Amino acid sequence: MAQRGIREYDAKRLLAQYLKNYMRGLSYNFRGVLVTPETDWAVLERNNPWLKTEKLVAKPDQLFGKRGKHGLVLVNASLGEVKSWIGEKMGKKVTIGKVTDVLNCFLVEPFVAHEKEYYLAITTEREGDRIYMSAEGGIEIEEMWEKVKEAFIPILVNKKDIPKIIKNAIPKQIEEKQVFAQFVEIIYNFFVDYHFTYLEFNPFTIKHNLIYPLDAVARLDDTAQFECADKWGDIEFPTPFGRKYTAEEAYIKQLDAKSGSSLKLTVLNPHGRIWTMVAGGGASVVYTDTISDLGAANELGNYGEYSGNPTTDETYEYAKTILDLMTREKDPKRRPKILIIGGGIANFTDVAKTFDGIIKALEDYREKLRAVNAKIYVRRGGPNYEKGLARIKEAGERLGLPIEVYGPEAHMTRVVKLALEEKAA
Repeated sequence: MAQRGIREYDAKRLLAQYLKNYMRGLSYNFRGVLVTPETDWAVLERNNPWLKTEKLVAKPDQLFGKRGKHGLVLVNASLGEVKSWIGEKMGKKVTIGKVTDVLNCFLVEPFVAHEKEYYLAITTEREGDRIYMSAEGGIEIEEMWEKVKEAFIPILVNKKDIPKIIKNAIPKQIEEKQVFAQFVEIIYNFFVDYHFTYLEFNPFTIKHNLIYPLDAVARLDDTAQFECADKWGDIEFPTPFGRKYTAEEAYIKQLDAKSGSSLKLTVLNPHGRIWTMVAGGGASVVYTDTISDLGAANELGNYGEYSGNPTTDETYEYAKTILDLMTREKDPKRRPKILIIGGGIANFTDVAKTFDGIIKALEDYREKLRAVNAKIYVRRGGPNYEKGLARIKEAGERLGLPIEVYGPEAHMTRVVKLALEEKAA
C-alpha cells in the first residue's frame, strides 16, 4: 500500500460525487475552486458566479495542517478581500514546523456560518480500520483527545454489524445521534469504496440535513489507481509541502504515470552505501524496516518499489536509475557498496521478465559497479523465478560482479542480514 496525500479540494470533490448516490436523506453540495499563480480570475468568476454573491473562505491547499494556527485561513470574506489576501500570500515562503516552502495553491469555497463543530477521522491499520469521533472538533482537537471515541472495524467483519459498531461508539454529547451515525456509516463506506488510507474532517458541521466538511485531510492508496481510475477522475498527487523531487525521483514518477504498474523511488541519502531494488509495496516497507532495525538506517540510500508486473523495459529504466545513483561516488571508508534486489513471492509478476531488465542495467553499469566494489544480494520468488534467478546468477559470473542469489527457500529479509554481516566483516 502506497499512501499519498491529495488536496482538500479533491477530497471534497470525491465526497460530493459519491454522496449523490449514497446519502439517503443527507446531502452535500460542494462548491470550491483552486487558485494558483496561473489562475485567470475573470474566467474563474465567470464559471463560478457564487464567488461574487457569497461570503467566502480561503486557505492554502498544499498538504499541510494547522493552517488556522498559522494565520493561513481567511473566513467570512468578500471576493475582493479574498483576491487581495491570496495576492499577498501567493509566492511567499512560510515555515510549518521545521518545513519551509512556497505558497502556490489556495482553495476558495463558500463560508458556512455554524454553531456546532464535530470531528471525524478514519485510518487504515493492519487488522482493520479505526474510526475516531468527537462532539467537539476544531484546531484544539489534539488537546481534547480524551473526548474522542473510537470504533474499530475488523477486516473480516460482517457488513451487517458495521452500523451497530459505529452507533455504539457515538459520543454521548452528540444530540443528532441518528444523523451523525448515518453520516459516519456512509463516510466509512466512501472510505472503503474509494480506497482511502486516511480521511479526516476537522471540523465538520450538520445543518438542516446538509453536511458541511469545513476542513479535510485525505490520503489514497495509489496502488488502487487501476481499479479506481473512473471514480477518482483526473486526481492529482501533489508533492508534499517542503518536499522537492530530485531529477531521478521526477523521472521515475513520470514512468509510473505512464505505466499500469507501480514504480516508486525516494532518495533518502544520495551518499548512501546501501541501495535497494524491492518488488512490492509491502516488501519495500519490510526491507527498509529490517535495514533500520539492524542499525544501518543512516547508510540507506533510497526507498521505493516496483510491482504490478512491469515490462522488461520499465524495469530496466527503474534499475539503471538506481544503479546510476549508487555508483556516482565511492564509499569514503572504501567499503563495498551494497545492492539488495529483494521481494516476496510474486503472485503474477513475471520474475524472469523483470530480471531481464535488471540484468540489462547491470550490463550497462558493469564498470561503474566494479569501481565502487559493489556487492549484490538477490532474493525473489514467484512466476518464472527459477529462470530469473538462474539468469541473474549467470550474469554476475559473466560480468565479474559478486552476486549472491536466493529463492523463496530463504527468508525474505535473509539477504539484508547477509549484506550487513558483510559490512561488519
